[in-house]
Amino acid sequence: MRIAILGAGRMGSWLARVLARDHHVIIGDTDPSKARGLPMIPSWADNDELAAFMPELLVNCVPLGATVKVFGTVMDHLPETCMLSDIASVKTGLADYYAGTGRPFVSTHPMFGPTYADETNLKQQNAVIIKESCEAGKTFFSDLYANLGIRIFEESFEEHDRTVAYSLATPFTSTMVFAACMKDLDAPGTNFRKHLEIARGLLAEDDTLLAEILFNPYTVRQIELINSQLSYLTHIIKDRDRDEMDKFLGKLRTNIGMTSIGTIDSRGNTSGQ
Repeated sequence: MRIAILGAGRMGSWLARVLARDHHVIIGDTDPSKARGLPMIPSWADNDELAAFMPELLVNCVPLGATVKVFGTVMDHLPETCMLSDIASVKTGLADYYAGTGRPFVSTHPMFGPTYADETNLKQQNAVIIKESCEAGKTFFSDLYANLGIRIFEESFEEHDRTVAYSLATPFTSTMVFAACMKDLDAPGTNFRKHLEIARGLLAEDDTLLAEILFNPYTVRQIELINSQLSYLTHIIKDRDRDEMDKFLGKLRTNIGMTSIGTIDSRGNTSGQ
């Protein structure tokens, strides 16, 4: 298949390298030096070159805020049969856009980033394929992800954005709060070092990607839930309420699938929860 990729950032470059193993791929970027920096993958400098390539699939890998705009810059230079695609982290507005084009489309989201993932071993990583996508597009990306050992989930546009708010925005926000409260420690504990490693990995991501995920319309509700639980925990700590603390910790363990463990009451007696 002839595949054109828009955007030579981390994910666009990764996808170009993967697809080039079995397909004829070209890549373009507003910064031509990025597109030219990928060995063995041709780039296009203008839309006339893109038109001459006659792509069968166009994958848009630019940040969400520019996705629709960038589609518009190339649409008149694509064959009428060219399938449209994106890998945006948040799908807000894309359903209406695709419906307006009248073209076949497939929208997916690899739920991992190059900063965290080992690109040579993506087993146990996840990807979402949007239910409303055309069957040919779903089959293409299902085969691609399956061959890489990536677990595949199908969700609607709305379901996907709710999932992202829960599975990405929640830990991102928690990690950012940790980093915001950071101070130097000469001998940090093991838990501290683990959190620090996660924070450094997160903040190594592109600012545009982080903003894209946090500006998801469903993120605010998740932050409100975090704030409410922090307020509850603050109340318990201020009152030094051991009974409420035991209940709170028990709830946390249940939430993350842990087996209840024994607790020690004020008299030193141990009991199960």
